[in-house]
Amino acid sequence: MLLPASIEQYVPQEAPVRAYDAFVDSLDFEQLGIKIEPDKAGCPQYDPKAMLKLVVYGYSYGVRSSRKLERESHYNLSFIWLTGGMKPDHKTIAEFRRRNKVALANVLRQCARVCIELGLIEGNTLFVDGSKMRASACIDNTWDRDRCIRRLEKIDARVTEILSECEQTDQSESGDCSLVKMEKELEDNEKLRARVLGILNRLNAEDKKSINTTDSDCAKIRGRQGSHAGYNAQTVVDEKHGLIVSSDVVNENNDLHQFAKQMNNAAQTLEKKPEAGCADAGYSSIKELAKIDSQGIKVIVPSSRQASGKPPGPFDRCNFKYDKDRDIYICPEGKILRYAGTDTKKGSREYCAEAKVCKECRNFGLCTISRYGRGVVRKADEELAEKLAVQYEQPQSQKIYDLRKQKAELPFGHIKHNLKAGGFLLRGLAGVKAEMSVLASCFNIARMISIIGVSKLVMLLDR
Repeated sequence: MLLPASIEQYVPQEAPVRAYDAFVDSLDFEQLGIKIEPDKAGCPQYDPKAMLKLVVYGYSYGVRSSRKLERESHYNLSFIWLTGGMKPDHKTIAEFRRRNKVALANVLRQCARVCIELGLIEGNTLFVDGSKMRASACIDNTWDRDRCIRRLEKIDARVTEILSECEQTDQSESGDCSLVKMEKELEDNEKLRARVLGILNRLNAEDKKSINTTDSDCAKIRGRQGSHAGYNAQTVVDEKHGLIVSSDVVNENNDLHQFAKQMNNAAQTLEKKPEAGCADAGYSSIKELAKIDSQGIKVIVPSSRQASGKPPGPFDRCNFKYDKDRDIYICPEGKILRYAGTDTKKGSREYCAEAKVCKECRNFGLCTISRYGRGVVRKADEELAEKLAVQYEQPQSQKIYDLRKQKAELPFGHIKHNLKAGGFLLRGLAGVKAEMSVLASCFNIARMISIIGVSKLVMLLDR
């Protein structure tokens, strides 16, 4: 060749990097919260669009650390083409992510709206799912009140011991060197005591069960791999192509309080009310499900008993029939359980059979062994729980629930296995929400490429 080849010739038209380039160019940076000021006076900054392309494309291929992104921008042709030869160092990349957490958290919303415009998201049936992800912190740095008190007791005991040793050394008028060492140890213990006291005061002030000194927002997460410092990542997925509508990260160990919040977040992105919402039994908090049911949205979430798949026993509570008109329960043997009282705190009502009737029953000892007779508690929201249980058993609901694993669990499999993102790099809720938004957007872009193809997707995004 008389002249060296152009870099454009090394990037085929069907290269996925072209789709990522077109996607970032299609974003509204003002809505994201990133200002582009080409005429700004002073030292010129790197183009925010190019920086965002670098981050999103890097995350899509499991390259997340700022040092690895710096290396790719020097040696990887697709990265060089994408950024126009820009070579920011790792500090600049890390600073861009740190300063634009809110903007990065908004990337998924715009990505989902692009999918809606392209007809890839319908928003009729939504699946909610969660997964535990590690924080950028060590579980050993998690402190609770008991640990603080135990450590303070040890420090106080050691301080008393050091003072006693110092006094003995003074009386013997020997061991000057050891006295210096003891004074240094005493100073270190006093510093540690002040630090532990600070943690204890913070626990009391913020009314937290525990706190991690590396990342104060993370929680002690219990998962299949044991306990570790982490977060609970949430996604809401559309039924049509399994694309993510919204994502979130919370520092709670379970999903019980998340269903209504995540469904409402997705509805804001869709700008309409979905027809149905589906999740596993981990979301079966009646109070949460009621918030969605009251909006006229069909809720498909099994109770813990339904999820277990075990048939109820002959004297299980579900075999006791409630007569609303008479306000009584009827046991499997046809005996009556009458209203006995109300728990004012929980709002639940208790129904009991007569002790004499139960003792004379042939099933006494199997149904109950209480000398006061069999009792049944009816919760305040029992009627809604029964309605949702019947709704879950409907054939159409079962078809939707069978799709849940295919649609809702695929994104986390892609994010954790293909993108190698078993944990977060950034710290604090704002940081991990930003990372989760980028990871979810990466999944959506990969799905769009699979469904539409690179060339057609680029053409649609350039319109």
